[in-house]
Amino acid sequence: MAAKEIITIGREFGSGGHEVGRRLAAELGYRLYDKELLKLMAQESNICEQVLEDYDEKNTGSLLYSIMMDVYPSMNYVGNSLQRQIYQAQYDTIRKVGEKGSCVIVGRGADYILRDLPGLTSVFIHASDEYRIGRIVEFEHISEQKAKETIAKADKKRASYYNFQTEKKWGNVSSYHMSLDTSQIGIDGCVNVIRCYLEQKRASAN
Repeated sequence: MAAKEIITIGREFGSGGHEVGRRLAAELGYRLYDKELLKLMAQESNICEQVLEDYDEKNTGSLLYSIMMDVYPSMNYVGNSLQRQIYQAQYDTIRKVGEKGSCVIVGRGADYILRDLPGLTSVFIHASDEYRIGRIVEFEHISEQKAKETIAKADKKRASYYNFQTEKKWGNVSSYHMSLDTSQIGIDGCVNVIRCYLEQKRASAN
């Protein structure tokens, strides 16, 4: 029986990290978890999916908590604070899918949550500003200036969330097993490098 493999993908906004994860999962025949995690979290907890969506990859140790409680005042979350319940729901869901079988998980600090599992390979996908701006302009149909602002905001949100919830630094090469640049080798190139890494890892284990 083949050993379980879990690939987690952190990514800069606009770098194509989700696409790398999607193609990698398809080629390996593994389940991909990205936004799907929110549905699973909602099913496993008493927190509605809309709240989870609004909190997704945000640093919940901020004013967001008070803002969300104003937006959803009728929700009676007892015991731990709402942000703690959301993080716990995410933690439990990611642990469950990681322990279940081989998969690819995009974002949400999964590399940290699953750090003790032997089958883990953590990857960070990044790219040049020019490359990312070009992708956002193309897919979102917005101006370059708007794309720059969107990238800066999204990266800040992801970094704040990751740094707050883990003991590591978002995007720092020491936080991951490998860091790949899509603006240098493309999305398919990144997928190929990860697959080669996994093959070498399997060979070394035998």
